[in-house]
Parts: sequence; C-alpha cells; structure tokens
Amino acid sequence: MSNLGGGFVPAPVAQLPWRIILLVTAIGVFGLLVLYSAAGGSISPWAYPQAVRFVVFLGLAMMMSRLPESVWAMGALPLYGALVLMLVGVELLGAVRGGSQRWLDLGFIRLQPSELMKPVIVLALARFYEILPAGEIRRFGAIWPAALLIGIPAGLVMLQPDLGTALMICASGVTVMFLAGVPLRLFIAGALALAVTIPLAVNFVLHDYQRNRVLTFLNPENDPLGTGYHISQSKIAIGSGGWFGKGFLNGTQSHLDYLPEGHTDFALATMMEEWGLMGGLFLIVAFLLLVRWGINVGLRAQSKFARLASAGLATTIFFYVAINMAMVMGLAPVVGIPLPLVSFGGSALMTVLICVGILMSIDRQNRKVVRW
Repeated sequence: MSNLGGGFVPAPVAQLPWRIILLVTAIGVFGLLVLYSAAGGSISPWAYPQAVRFVVFLGLAMMMSRLPESVWAMGALPLYGALVLMLVGVELLGAVRGGSQRWLDLGFIRLQPSELMKPVIVLALARFYEILPAGEIRRFGAIWPAALLIGIPAGLVMLQPDLGTALMICASGVTVMFLAGVPLRLFIAGALALAVTIPLAVNFVLHDYQRNRVLTFLNPENDPLGTGYHISQSKIAIGSGGWFGKGFLNGTQSHLDYLPEGHTDFALATMMEEWGLMGGLFLIVAFLLLVRWGINVGLRAQSKFARLASAGLATTIFFYVAINMAMVMGLAPVVGIPLPLVSFGGSALMTVLICVGILMSIDRQNRKVVRW
C-alpha cells in the first residue's frame, strides 16, 4: 500500500502518473466546454456523449497501463495483421456513411479499423526494428519490409477514401523508421521520388473533393462561398476572437452556423472565437507537455522496442494536433483530422487515449513510482 494524499490507497493506483492523467483530463474538460458552447449552451447532442466516451476511454487507458511492455511487443505484429484483415473487410463489407466506407458494423459497435492502425503501425514497426539485426539497419532489408508494412494499410485506407488517416499512418511509420536509424540518404531519395509522384497522385489518384481541398489550400479566396468556405469562415472566427476572445457562449460564427463542422474538425476555431489566442496557447502548451512526457518515456526506456514505440506514439499525438491546427488556420489542406480530446467523436479520442495508455504501461515498466 502507498500513502497518497494523506490516505491509504492501493499501490497500483498510487503509482499511476497522476499529473499526466490530470493534464489529459484538463484538456478533455476544456473540450467539453467547447462542445457545450457549440450546441448553444446545451449538453446535448455533443457534450454529454463525449463526456461518457472520455470517461470510458480514460479508464481503458488506465487499465492498459497495468499491462507489461512485453504484451505490446509480442502482440504488435499479430494486431497489425488483424487490423489489415479488418481493413480488407471494410472494403468488402464496410458500412457507408457520408460517402465514405470506413466502418465495420459489428452489431454492438461500429468500429473504424483505420483509427486503430495509427498506434498499431508504430508498435509493428518498433517490433520489426527491434528484431532486425543491428548490422542490417543501413541496408535495403531495413527499408522494403517497413515500407510494405506502411504501404498496405495506407493504400487500403486511401480506398475508403480517407486521405487524412492515410497520411497519418505514413507519417507515424516514417517517423519510426527515421528514429530506428535508417540512413538519411534513403529518406532524401524517398522525398525526391514523392515530389515526382505528387502531380500524378493529384491528377489520377485523389478523388475530386480531395483534389479540390488541395487547390483550395493554395488559394482559398478563389471560391470563398464554395470550396474555400470552411477555411474562410474558420479564419474569420479565429481572427475575431482576438487576444482573449468574445467570451464563453458568446461566439457568433458557430452559433449562427456560419462555421461548418464547428464541433468536429473546426472545433479549434469555435474555441478561439470565444477564448481567443490565450485559449489557443493553453491547448498548445498542454499538448506539448503531453508530447514531451511521451518522448521522455522513450528516453528512459530500456529496450529498443520501448524507445521506438514511445517516441512514435508521442509523435502520433503531435501529428494529430499539428495537422488539425494547421488545417484550421489555413496552413494545410483540409484533410479531416480532428483535434484530439476536443473535437466531437470517439475515434480520435479513443486513439489518443490508447497511445497514452501504452505510454503509461511502458513508463510503469521503467520505474515503480512515476514522477514528472
């Protein structure tokens, strides 16, 4: 037993990284306030179900923290294989919603395998580079299996179509490859090859709406009432908030329905209109603290798998936040990446809290009492 807060509590509870749990809870509660305001001062239809999901997934993350690191290492590749089969199942039998085929309807739950692939691709690659002999890291044998591990799920996700999730899978996977020590010259060669294929992809691979998003990003003012409407209204909402915002429940862009998707992909714009730059800085600092903790978990880790997995999972959270914020501010194309713990929806919330749960599991393995 361990004395915590003046009372006796079980050691497993006392050893949880409570500062990180409180940090995640603070971000989540702030997100609930944003959803409450986006609904015009009502807990329905967004704040209440989001609060239930948050409690459930945070509890799941805390239970995951009790699993030993070896469970994630041994289960990484089997999990990857199972999710690839699910992605194939989505293509054959998946439920269609909003013009996209991304979900498996299992009766009791509607599952989006592509979301689960974001942390699992990190675990799979970390496991691959752990079992790869050290002398092979600078050879071609360190590249093509990893590229295949990334390319198969990314290609299946593109078929759904879901450009944002495919890019996240690629970004997280390539990050692990880089951290594993794959030579920089190979990344440069890959970047040059990518630069050559981008025009072909834009013209022959992307769907029309995805192509329009890229063109809108380059010139959103070209069609402010059509394809550029989301970005234009988002910029207006953010700019009108100023330093300290218009005040809680006093936003106009979202309440008057000028800002589309103000509770999902563009929740940051809804928040910054009411809370201003200070609200945005709070979220940036909070997420950076969370990412820094994840990287520190990797720095303290003893095994190669744990080091790569921790850094990769922390980077996955960073990509979520960075891509969404850049998208909402018009610095990146609109690719449908929500702001985790803030935007309405269970998929991103589940993914990020799974990342946190695995990080807590690895950190617990590193030391008995977690300090931050």
